[in-house]
Amino acid sequence: MKHISSRDNPHYKLMLRIAAGKRVATDRPQVSADRHLQPDQPHSEDQGGVRREGRPLLLEGIHLCQAWLQHQGAPEIALFDAERLAVNVELQALASMLAPGVGHTCDPRLARGLSQVQHGQGVFFVVPTPVPCVPKRITHNCIWLDRVQDPGNAGTLLRTAAAAGIRHAYFSAGCVAAWSAKALRSGQGAHFVMTVYEGVDLRALHERLDIPLLATALDDADSLFAATLPERCAWLLGNEGQGASSELLALADQRVFIPQVAEVESLNVAVAAGICLFEQRRQALLAR
Repeated sequence: MKHISSRDNPHYKLMLRIAAGKRVATDRPQVSADRHLQPDQPHSEDQGGVRREGRPLLLEGIHLCQAWLQHQGAPEIALFDAERLAVNVELQALASMLAPGVGHTCDPRLARGLSQVQHGQGVFFVVPTPVPCVPKRITHNCIWLDRVQDPGNAGTLLRTAAAAGIRHAYFSAGCVAAWSAKALRSGQGAHFVMTVYEGVDLRALHERLDIPLLATALDDADSLFAATLPERCAWLLGNEGQGASSELLALADQRVFIPQVAEVESLNVAVAAGICLFEQRRQALLAR
């Protein structure tokens, strides 16, 4: 691996710009990586395919980089803290999976300058944001996020959905960025096993829906635990404070509420989603 010891190195400068959220020129340094690490293809053909043309992302941490390698393939650039790489077997395993020319080492001070967390793990990947095409018809289980604002909630929602076996998430135009650093950390790799669509007009998307739309609501709703839930549906999950918009709620085929004690006003949106998604999964497993 080539060693980087200067902040003026073009790869390091690129990573700094990405970490700072700055625009990156399209002629950024390219690495002729061997793409023998092909991503898994668990998605159905109706997804429309995934194009690797999105803005560059900076992944930090062993677990996120492992998840990218497992589910998406090789990074464009990998950077390792040289001192940590020399003693950490997980970092060494990551480095061994990369094609020649992809991986680089750097001085520990440069790794600390790049890290976005207090205690970094000494590995960074530059990867392209997956940009999926919205399918013509929607027949798969999915979550629809309407103006979810907190990146921690967004990442946790993706992680929860992935754990429940859901592989598609649609973010409305008013949502937080799905691929922000905090959302990625909260998602713990769920982004890479799901197909994430951003900036979607959910009202227009409803015309493509071939399965029921379910929403959590307090009014005109059935108890989640008394309702019969469809095996496949789209779950509408709304803003932390205001919930889903009235226009979207009006499109719902079924509304449910989670019975809870009166002393507590509401549940966190990610917690509520977990209860709903796993109740749906429980009913589907019992029906088989």
